[in-house]
Amino acid sequence: MSRVGKQIITIPVGVTAVLNDGRLTVKGPGGTLTRDFKPMIEIKLTANEIKLKPKVGTGLKDTELIPLWGTYASHVKNMVIGATEGFTKLLLIEGVGFKAQVAGDTLNLDLGFSHQIKVKIPPTLSVTVEKNNLTIRGANKEEVGQFAATVRGYKKTEPYKGKGIRYSDEVVLRKQGKKNIA
Repeated sequence: MSRVGKQIITIPVGVTAVLNDGRLTVKGPGGTLTRDFKPMIEIKLTANEIKLKPKVGTGLKDTELIPLWGTYASHVKNMVIGATEGFTKLLLIEGVGFKAQVAGDTLNLDLGFSHQIKVKIPPTLSVTVEKNNLTIRGANKEEVGQFAATVRGYKKTEPYKGKGIRYSDEVVLRKQGKKNIA
């Protein structure tokens, strides 16, 4: 049995959820999220809660169906959280001359290369920069995480001086440099 799948997801006040032909739409103050689900997992909507339950006789083994049940429950829960509060990732840019700027729908990164890196910001996300702290906000957890990973991938933190882009909660293990023998 899936522990995550058995949990009942409560729908907060101000959020509506609609299920049509396997497509779940969650609307709230944070935005509107839509996702298609396969019919192997039954999604039941009531006035203020969502329950998920695996269907028997779908042709899948329990070893395939139960993980899918938990995955779908996590997706639905993230949709409800995204429609109410949204998700945030904080990136730190460290290094002399390393900086970021937001210009319209483009993120401009100066990371010590001979050229400036320009990244197009998806329309569903908002990006702000304050003193080399890059904050990415959005309703869809996957989009926020993917954009943060893409930006981080341009200059990962190196282990000797700690220069580069890293998540705010990421720990960089520092290595000792060369020793001079006199």
